[in-house]
Amino acid sequence: MFTGIITHTGTVAQKARTTLRVRAGRDVVRALKKGGSIAVDGVCLTVTGKTGDSFSADVMPETFTRMNVSSLTAKSIVNLELPASPQTFLSGHIVQGHVDAVGIVKGIKKEGNQFTLSISVPKRISRYIVSKGSITVNGVSLTVIDAKQGSFSVGVIPHTWKSTMFKTLKPKSVVNIEVDILAKYVENLLVKNKYI
Repeated sequence: MFTGIITHTGTVAQKARTTLRVRAGRDVVRALKKGGSIAVDGVCLTVTGKTGDSFSADVMPETFTRMNVSSLTAKSIVNLELPASPQTFLSGHIVQGHVDAVGIVKGIKKEGNQFTLSISVPKRISRYIVSKGSITVNGVSLTVIDAKQGSFSVGVIPHTWKSTMFKTLKPKSVVNIEVDILAKYVENLLVKNKYI
């Protein structure tokens, strides 16, 4: 489990069909254990190996179809988050690292002290996105400003913009989206009990 508060970034060192190697700060790599988890751009991956300044993870076909791996290249900057512990301060929201779909950045606008991102998403996940609700974009916990069928917008403060991979985003960038898990559980319970 994660919180969506990004404390580190890394750089893609190598991408193959079934593996990803990421160069990261030595403090991050030291904290990792083989078989342990790390979120890469919001995707929970299992560490399969590490060196002094990098780690490797296997990527399954299902993960490849759900996340933005196809748009990553060597030297792409990615957001990193270590798993939450019982002592972690939950200052974002509960993030599983299970990406629901990719979204496409439609626009980036600087408004006062925020960067407003407009992102298009598949209509099948639109029903889980609500105004003032939580959403995860490339692993970052954000609050939805406006939600429409097939798109939503979020505001990003300057600190988050500068200290994450967001500073590299452009229109048409592909981003990983994880909707709030609570919405999916509520829907599932209502359907199973024939309330909807």
